[in-house]
Amino acid sequence: MGLTVTEKILSTHIGEGKLEKGKVIGLKIDQCLTQDSTGTMAWLQFETLGLPKVQCETAVSYIDHTSLAFRGESSDDHLFLQTIAKKYGAYCSKAGNGVCHQVHYERFAAPGKTLLGSDSHTPTSSSLGMIAIGAGGADVAVAMGGGYFYMRVPKIMQIKLTGELNKGVSAKDVILEVLRKISVKGGVGYILEYTGPGVETLSVPQRATITNMGAETGATTSVFPSDEITKDFLKAQFRERDWIELKADPDAKYDKTLEINLSELEPLVAMPGMPDNIKPISEVEGTEITQVYIGSCTNGSYDDLALGAMMLEGKEVSKEIETILSPGSRQVEQTLLADGFFETYVNAGVRTIEPGCHACIGMGYVPGYHHHSVRTVNRNWFGRGGSKDARIILSSVETAIASALAGKLADPRKVDWEEEELYNMNVIDDALIIPPVAQPDAARVEIKRAPNIVAMEPQVKLPESFEEEVLLKVGDGISTDDILPAGSLTQHLRSNLPEIAKYTYHYIDKDFASRAEEKGGGYIVGGENYGQGSSREHAALAPWQLNIKAVFAKSYARIHKANLINAGIVPFETDTDQIDMGDKIKVDNLADLPKGKLVGQNLTKGKEIKLKVTLGKRDLDILFKGGLLAYTKSLHE
Repeated sequence: MGLTVTEKILSTHIGEGKLEKGKVIGLKIDQCLTQDSTGTMAWLQFETLGLPKVQCETAVSYIDHTSLAFRGESSDDHLFLQTIAKKYGAYCSKAGNGVCHQVHYERFAAPGKTLLGSDSHTPTSSSLGMIAIGAGGADVAVAMGGGYFYMRVPKIMQIKLTGELNKGVSAKDVILEVLRKISVKGGVGYILEYTGPGVETLSVPQRATITNMGAETGATTSVFPSDEITKDFLKAQFRERDWIELKADPDAKYDKTLEINLSELEPLVAMPGMPDNIKPISEVEGTEITQVYIGSCTNGSYDDLALGAMMLEGKEVSKEIETILSPGSRQVEQTLLADGFFETYVNAGVRTIEPGCHACIGMGYVPGYHHHSVRTVNRNWFGRGGSKDARIILSSVETAIASALAGKLADPRKVDWEEEELYNMNVIDDALIIPPVAQPDAARVEIKRAPNIVAMEPQVKLPESFEEEVLLKVGDGISTDDILPAGSLTQHLRSNLPEIAKYTYHYIDKDFASRAEEKGGGYIVGGENYGQGSSREHAALAPWQLNIKAVFAKSYARIHKANLINAGIVPFETDTDQIDMGDKIKVDNLADLPKGKLVGQNLTKGKEIKLKVTLGKRDLDILFKGGLLAYTKSLHE
């Protein structure tokens, strides 16, 4: 039987275990990336390993989420990340160079390789035919130290593409259609592999849009083949040496297949609240808006933004709204400048900002109360974008430009514009990338640490039993943004757990953190798909800092469940409908966790609670040691 692209890459990177669906494997990691929201903690965790340098082939420390350094603490983090990368042999992509995912697939990603990143949109680089996975910072720290990344071998869902996109319809509409069909939970336990003749009609940047936002399905990652289109892209990056052909065998078998005819797609948008709240533009055009934001790691490529400029040629955006452009990388910005398209945006009345994450995570351009903002980003939960009162609509660049011109949500197929030949060569600009420093010079580098950079407390072993109070009960689909908000509230505190923990569940229950401190810890109860969204391990570490012992939920998002385990918090699965806030729950015989089932006692209600724990042996060992760092350290004692 032939192999899929996924199986070909995984099979060459197994360091432990066998490539059997549902089995746990230890995956060898070639490349690692961190960013300034998660990277400070990841690098602090790497330091605890006591190694002289990173052990993976390539590690890159990106500064993109707080690139504008609106607080002094952010500038402190940037200098810390720059100097620690220099000391331990990693690249550093400085503020202004762009969003990590855009820069990484431009300058570092390579077909056939594996990448682990402390950001959930790391799968962007799988557009080049590699396995790129988002994970928590502790997992990335271990991978930078040469350790394996442990995961259950996922099933593979074939997304078979036929036909070709019509004018006004884009790759963003492809992934919105996938979300419409399978939802934000439909990818859990799968890798999405794109096949079919329609793949050949998509450029690498278009593929990157699809793999980037594939994270919103809950999938482990998404992957495209490496073909002549991939080769042409790498050639334009002067990286043709990194290319290998990588395609699925004709007789490869998939666990599930979803077919999409690109020719039949129409422009789609995700209306506020969830990335899978998908509507055809024909149903919602005319919706009042106050803002349009174009760019981000999802749609910040040169191809995307050049097309947007073509639509704007000779026109002006509506004066009644605000329109902002943020290129995905410095390379994109420089290429737009070289071909005159940047000037087109400026002449059309668009505001511009340097490459970075910015509005996507609420670092500037925060919409007002119930204001609709059309954005080419990947997430639109309430609380995303810097305000729980904002109403974010996700769209393609074409739809965003059409809406900017109309001053309301609009159909791009109704805009009159001519497609031009794209600039045939990127402006390669690595001026803001600092390469690794060789030993022994690296050993002499002083890591710059400000008072806001606080080392983690030691992790302690799991006790024999729990008897705690439920401090908070929440519903289905709780995101990492719900647990720990992004944006100006917390971005400057990512290296300071005691301070950032004070904002845990800030938007849902502002008293939660103080209640947890007063009670000395306790439990959190959730519903389905608890912890969906970003790889933000702070959403697990902040509750750990508040002495949360366990979470009870119906099901968990993959990355967050792993982060809870890495933090030493037990992720129990149970029917939470019968548990209420304030209930006292006792769980005896935690030594029986390997059996996979326990019985807890709801002391308040006088009822038994059947508890399930779906964990592998290594997960259990990590929990018993108190967390991944304690477990990893114990291996070397």
